[in-house]
Amino acid sequence: MRLQRAARVILVGAPGVGKGTQSERLLHRFPQLSSISSGDLLRHNVKQRTPLGIKVESTMKTGGLVPDDLILRLISNELNQRGWIYADHPSATVLTLAASAVGDAQQHQQNDTELSAFLSSPAHARRDFGAQPPQINDDPSASFLLDGFPRTAAQAERLDDIVPINLVVSLRTPLAVIMERISGRWVHEPSGRVYNTSFNAPRVPGRDDETGEPLVRRADDSEEVYRARWKKFAETSEPLLEHYAKKGVLWEVEGLSSDEISPKLFGEFEKRFVG
Repeated sequence: MRLQRAARVILVGAPGVGKGTQSERLLHRFPQLSSISSGDLLRHNVKQRTPLGIKVESTMKTGGLVPDDLILRLISNELNQRGWIYADHPSATVLTLAASAVGDAQQHQQNDTELSAFLSSPAHARRDFGAQPPQINDDPSASFLLDGFPRTAAQAERLDDIVPINLVVSLRTPLAVIMERISGRWVHEPSGRVYNTSFNAPRVPGRDDETGEPLVRRADDSEEVYRARWKKFAETSEPLLEHYAKKGVLWEVEGLSSDEISPKLFGEFEKRFVG
């Protein structure tokens, strides 16, 4: 289905609510949509051994938080590179500080110098595009789902300076239903394939359909761990959703399953960006 207006969308939902499923279905139904993942952008920098990637690699490996300013810069650079936002500020053209693999101390020093310049640019401390807000490309081809950011109201306020989000979807499923899903979830670790004994069971219990290899439970798929994640999500998401509600772009949808939610989500999408 073809979009008639640019969609700049964020999906918000507790772990296990089905954000990934809804994202995949939206991308399939609306081919003009693209997915922009802050995690993917970071991993790309690490893989390419850019100065930024080298600096954040240890933080990512230990599960630490990468500073918001770096995430915002990566997102704005990606949007600018795709031609979805425009700016005349010179720093807007700096993409990922691409560099070859570090081979000696001199290269290390050069990378540190480049990264210092990157972090101390006017965009780092305020907006990615200096004093003037960026111009927005409203062509339907400039439509995207932003994944992984923002997670807090403070991050959302910073993102507002870069690009105006025009739809935030709050996905809601009762906690008891999600707990039931998690209790039946099994994973084939080498491929990442996920099964569930309730609605997507493997053909042979405990075995991957493709390889026959054993399935495992994730360490964080315990009730105690999940309830802690749910509590943390609720604490941070409430002010985030309130931020977008004040801007008039929040839409909430509730369902017991992804199949129940998807038709409602498609209908809202079509009303806002197709009809």
